Amino acid sequence: MTKADNSRINWMDVLWLVLLAVLAVLPPVREIHKQLALLAFGVLQLSEGWLIKRIPQRGPAYVVLLKILLATFLIDHTEELAINSYYYPIYFLPAVSAAEYFGPWATLAWTTLASAAYCSYLYPTVQEYEITADDYGRLAIRVLFFYLAAMVVNRFVVENRRQTQRYQELAEHLAETNLQLEKAQAEARRSERLAALGQLSAGLAHEIRNPLGVIKGSAEMLSQKLGDSNPLANELSGYISSETNRLSALVTRFLDFARPLHADLSPAEITAVLDRALEDVARLWKGGEVRVTKDYERNLPLVPLDGGLCEQAFLNIVQNAYDAMGERGGELTVRARPSQSEGKPGVEVRISDTGPGIPAELREQIFNPFVTTKKTGVGLGLSIVSKIVDGHHGFIRIEGPGNAQGTGATFVLFFPTEIGETSSASQSAHLVIS
Repeated sequence: MTKADNSRINWMDVLWLVLLAVLAVLPPVREIHKQLALLAFGVLQLSEGWLIKRIPQRGPAYVVLLKILLATFLIDHTEELAINSYYYPIYFLPAVSAAEYFGPWATLAWTTLASAAYCSYLYPTVQEYEITADDYGRLAIRVLFFYLAAMVVNRFVVENRRQTQRYQELAEHLAETNLQLEKAQAEARRSERLAALGQLSAGLAHEIRNPLGVIKGSAEMLSQKLGDSNPLANELSGYISSETNRLSALVTRFLDFARPLHADLSPAEITAVLDRALEDVARLWKGGEVRVTKDYERNLPLVPLDGGLCEQAFLNIVQNAYDAMGERGGELTVRARPSQSEGKPGVEVRISDTGPGIPAELREQIFNPFVTTKKTGVGLGLSIVSKIVDGHHGFIRIEGPGNAQGTGATFVLFFPTEIGETSSASQSAHLVIS
């Protein structure tokens, strides 16, 4: 069922009024009931859109029913024998209106009602006159034309609705495709920026590493030469050596971010990799007490993984969670369960902490290089994690808060159990993550 586009008067309504006015001046001219019926038709036509807009569910039925009643009233006052009235085509109006608003079966039902209203005048005619077979034939022809007109219009309306729906679906599909294209373009631009930044980082790191080696070697030689003869110089050379080690570690992280990561994928239990990362962080943690809760579903499928790279990714996330909870400690919850993403089966890992969480404005940028919430961080850890997860054809996102108290953050990682269209979890693969 369709709705009227609007309730405003348009040129078609004006044409309607003109045609009804012409009918009003045609014989019988001095029949007030005819003029009233035509006037009612005009008022109904002008208010049809308003009525359907106000009563969208029942409005079309009211319109068709009123037109049938007005048509019956009109032909009753345009001829001595109403069944012979030259105004009988007025019944085309309710039939065509039903075809416009309803489906095929409802259109047939309304047309049958209009035909029955017209044929109702056959009864008083039979009481006074003799009806021949030819007369019945002419009456049947008139009624059949009601049905023909109604079904022709309804077929056009139904096809128009189908085309409109098809265009709407196409528009929605194009909008979705454009959105995916915009995302792909944004990802491509991000990849280009990261590639350029990686090349720059690699060049700078190599150039910085050589003088760092010279500085560290010189500080160690100076410390050996001076021994205990100059405690101040010995202390300063120790500072030089320790800060050089810190810079060297930072350079190493730059190189890890810049160079391609060679991932050797083979089916493995992801929970075993998770456990190793949790144990490594807990063993070296010097802050407040952290309670670790593991919630692993049984019989998890094997996932194509590079154990070393995935352990590095999990270790970075778990270490960030410990650092976020800091001296106050807290609770770390790690869950693993089967899941699906875009129709692909896999395993979802959720790592939740009770720290201060990540501000909403940083959640979309936290995986970009040099974006960090730590005062002493450089913002490369999560960039490397994202790189590793992308290389496994998975995804990582942040949800928050990470617990029922409304604090903390949750990192969600998804690893598919199949890589590509032809590979399966029982096969080994090799990926270069650049």
